[in-house]
Amino acid sequence: MTLATPNPAITVDNLGKRYTIDHRRASGDALRHVIEGAVRSPLSWLRSRRQEKMQHVDFWSLQDVSFQIAHGEVVGIIGTNGAGKSTLLKILSRITIPTTGRIRIDGRSSSLLEVGTGFHSELTGRENIFLNGAILGMTRAEIVRKFDEIVEFSGIEEFLDTPVKRYSSGMYVRLAFAVAAHLEPEILIVDEVLAVGDLAFQKKCLGKMGSFARSGRTVLFVSHNIEAVRTLCQRCVWLQNGRVHKDGKVDEVVEAYFNNVVSGQAVASSNPDYGLTIQKVVLRNVQGEETYQFRPGDDLVVDISYEAQKRIEKPIIALGVLGVNTSCFTANMLLDGHRPDFLQGAGQITCTFKSIPLLPQNYTVKMIVRSANVKDIIIEYKEVASFKVVADLAEYGYTGDFLTHAGHSTPVVVPYEWRLPDGTIVPVALNRETALVADPRT
Repeated sequence: MTLATPNPAITVDNLGKRYTIDHRRASGDALRHVIEGAVRSPLSWLRSRRQEKMQHVDFWSLQDVSFQIAHGEVVGIIGTNGAGKSTLLKILSRITIPTTGRIRIDGRSSSLLEVGTGFHSELTGRENIFLNGAILGMTRAEIVRKFDEIVEFSGIEEFLDTPVKRYSSGMYVRLAFAVAAHLEPEILIVDEVLAVGDLAFQKKCLGKMGSFARSGRTVLFVSHNIEAVRTLCQRCVWLQNGRVHKDGKVDEVVEAYFNNVVSGQAVASSNPDYGLTIQKVVLRNVQGEETYQFRPGDDLVVDISYEAQKRIEKPIIALGVLGVNTSCFTANMLLDGHRPDFLQGAGQITCTFKSIPLLPQNYTVKMIVRSANVKDIIIEYKEVASFKVVADLAEYGYTGDFLTHAGHSTPVVVPYEWRLPDGTIVPVALNRETALVADPRT
């Protein structure tokens, strides 16, 4: 149970949101018979339709949700799709009203729920900065004062006087976030902005929100990017089936959530245009056992099961392993040139990362599939698996004073050695045999 906070910035008290879904009673008629009846006797068919009763089904998106957030606290909200995260933020942003319970917000708040809401496609980037800024609550004087900073952050100065309908999706998102990010509220409510844009832009967004948080303002941040939540937040609330499942320190909640997701994960992606379905992605150790736990120096085997209903010539598959900070390493057929001649029917592709040089942390595996011309994306770059590396680093020769911080360190360790002032050479590696051997003084 979360302790009461004196004068909290946000109070959520027994919050519930119910939606009523209407389902027409199933008649059991096949579609063909329904159409035939409508054609042969329209009046009779209409009378029968009117007589059908509607079934009203109540769906609780949120139920009995309670917590408090102190001024200056940075809190992450995590959970699977359908857990109620976006509904919670819409209530906090006063877009919708709760069915039960109440909320209280102490301070000027701003919500960034859908980047780009309020942009007009016929207006230029310059004009949309003033329009969108006004919609988000900025005065004209504020927009003028921050105009140059907004443009610099967006990186679209060259196209500032071009109608945004001619912008690429990336340019559109850059400009939209740049405007929203330069508001000065006391409380910022953010939903999934890191899901858009390229990696460099995502880092820029995260950095901006980080500086906002360090300024002592309150941030409520929803994201599927768990490592972004870990980096930005001190506390985390895990929503599951519309209820608070766990609320506490970010590392503890993220670890519990990660273990829960990994133990039940199942990934399937498809592209009907190409007839390709990625049925599942399984991680195995070198013994062929399915697992999501590895040790430093283990082989990481990634099995990709697929079904290609159409013949796909020379596809390009890339896998990326991502850690706490960013991408650790990849396997990319575009670079190494080892593509299959074609995919057709059911099959499997396996990639084995040899002797992974990773510190004990949580990791994700992402995958993308491109066509032979490189430009067309068959399967979007998405998370397909998760795993964790576990180890007692003392067994690998680590004796530092801050081993507990290894979970937040750069995850990849390339073997290296120190030459100390007294001439001692000390090797460091995620290989117990190498790491425990110290060369004699030279």
